[in-house]
Parts: sequence; C-alpha cells; structure tokens
Amino acid sequence: MSVEQQVLKLGLPKGSLQDSTLDLFAKAGFHFSVKSRSYFPSIDDDELEAILIRAQEMAHYVELGAFDVGLTGKDWIIETGADVVEVSDLVYSKASMRPVRWVLAVPEQSPVQSVKDLEGKHIATEVVNITRQYLEKNGVNAHVEFSWGATEVKPPELADAIVEVTETGSSLRANKLRIVEVLLESNTKLIANRDSWNDPWKREKIENMAMLLQGAIHAQGKVGLKMNAPREALDTIMNIIPALRTPTVSTLADENWVALEVIVDEQTVRSVIPDLKRAGAEGIFEYNINKLID
Repeated sequence: MSVEQQVLKLGLPKGSLQDSTLDLFAKAGFHFSVKSRSYFPSIDDDELEAILIRAQEMAHYVELGAFDVGLTGKDWIIETGADVVEVSDLVYSKASMRPVRWVLAVPEQSPVQSVKDLEGKHIATEVVNITRQYLEKNGVNAHVEFSWGATEVKPPELADAIVEVTETGSSLRANKLRIVEVLLESNTKLIANRDSWNDPWKREKIENMAMLLQGAIHAQGKVGLKMNAPREALDTIMNIIPALRTPTVSTLADENWVALEVIVDEQTVRSVIPDLKRAGAEGIFEYNINKLID
C-alpha cells in the first residue's frame, strides 16, 4: 500500500510583501508560480501547498491551524495576540532589507511634541491594539479609531494624529507629516502552528525552510570571487581581500601559482578587483550566490 503524501500548508503574504517574499523563496530554492488574480500559487515541491493571504490575518490562521506555517510581521502577531511559534526572524521588507517602524505622526505644524500631548485627541491607525497598549503604557487617554487605508491623508481634518508603518519616512514627508515617536520596530517572521511544530515531519520541514530562507537573506549583497595568483604575491593579495571568511587557497599544477576563492560584499568589488589585478591576480571571476549558510 502506498503511503499518503504528507503536505505542509504554507501561508504567503499577499500585497506589498508578495513580490519580495516570492523572490526570497526563489533564492532559497522554492519556486512559486502565481497566476493573475489567483490566491493559490503552484510550487515545485510536492510537499508544500501555498495560499496567498494578507499578512494582517496570517497569525490568526496559523494559530487556528489553517496553515502549518506562514510569514507575517511581528507587528501583526502582537496586534492579533496570536499564540504561535516564532520560528525565525526574516529581516526583509518590500523596499529594503531592514525592519519597518510603526510611528506616531502629526502634521508638520501641529503643536504635539510627544504622545503625552494627545490626551483626549483622535488617532487613526490600522494597529488599534498596539496603539491602545502604547497609550496605556504612557498614561494617555485618547480615542483610537481603525483606519481602512489612506491613513496619511487624515490629519488634521479627520484625526489629530496617526500611527502608521514606514520604512523610509518618505510617504509621511510627502504628506507633510512629521514623526513624533516610534511605537514599534517590526520585521517579517516565519511562524508555525503549535501542533504542527510538535509534529516531527512538519517541524523538520519548517526548520529546513527557515535555514534556507535565512541563507538567502545572508547572501544578499554578497558575491563570490575566484582568481589565480602567483604564490609570491599571495600575502599581498590576502591583505587586499575583505573576505567574509579566510579565503580558500588551492595549489595549481604549476606550483608557483595558487587558486583563491572568497566571498565578499558586492559593494567592495569595484575597488577590490583593480587592486587584485595590480597585485598580480589573473583570471578574476565574479559570481552571484543565492544562499549563504553559516
């Protein structure tokens, strides 16, 4: 009798994080194909089933068991109060490889200088619970209302202040808002359902996925370099290379020459390669890397 195929149910964030998430998974070795207007990507792994869903809802559905594993922000775990296993931090976002911030912002001309100045005022936000918790921690009573979108345009006519997410602050500045305080820094997390985490097969599958995703993130901005060099120039070349690890050095058929291979920050390559060439290196070859596993 054939054994039924085990499947891990994966929730992927739809919306602003979708493209960067699918790109990250591709570099980790998981290739999804998403048809227009479809919420059910196909995947080149028979042990995975994926559904696209808003990150705001992900933690709730992972907690319920609709998904074994999913990706969402730390902010939405806190906002929903979901009881899930936080497997791994995946620090990437739609525009950069850094955390996002939930900030308290007001119009540029507002007299508000701190959260204390919002006593009795109106605040619009998508993260109602996070905002209320922050107000309570600071002993401030203010009216917090849920914002369905376009939050930046609501002050001053529709709200005295907003709590909004930002990566660079450019959208806030474009809408003539200034940041008063930072409530929370958030990054994407790989989260798991507690029962799924206790299943040996699913846990191994999730841990393998986490390792590969982290490897893809660590490889961002890194490239490999290969080259040949005269043995007599080896010390000079070793001092030039800002290597992530000590370079691998191999002896060639001609014992007067060696082969070197290193991983370096991509932004240093434009200055390193000319220096290597001047030091005597030949056949310098640069290549991309998708994963870097420590």
